[in-house]
Amino acid sequence: MSSASPSSDFSDRAPEDLVLDQIGPALSRLRRRAPASGKDLSRNLVLNVIADALGEATVGGLAAEMGVTQPVASRTVAACIQDGLLRRAASQLDGRRTVLELTEAGEAERDRFAAEQREAFQEITVAWSPAERVQFARLLIRYGADATAWSRRRAARRD
Repeated sequence: MSSASPSSDFSDRAPEDLVLDQIGPALSRLRRRAPASGKDLSRNLVLNVIADALGEATVGGLAAEMGVTQPVASRTVAACIQDGLLRRAASQLDGRRTVLELTEAGEAERDRFAAEQREAFQEITVAWSPAERVQFARLLIRYGADATAWSRRRAARRD
């Protein structure tokens, strides 16, 4: 096997590269270990995407942001509407378009899920110092914001 192979001897790689190579698997483990049912995770994702949308939120925009097909997004939205978490409304920019809005129950559900996630974070990081917790939280929030901006730039280049 040549030394340029991805599975070459790790001894010739910088320690920083070895750590950075673990980002993808670590993020995957975080998604798998989230303290909620699959329904809760999907619902929370939808509610957060709608709440964080720049401008009016549509099913098509939700599908693009979540990286799923429009029928998948439509089914999830329909379930959220049935549960009273979202409502459809006429666009203020184009009355022919339908937009999605959070209801009070939707906001409450986001708050409930955020509280569960904070509790899990505190239990998982119980051995960390308060400074480590805050530093990690700030960096994770920054990573999420930068990932969103990166994703939107990529989508704009494709359009």
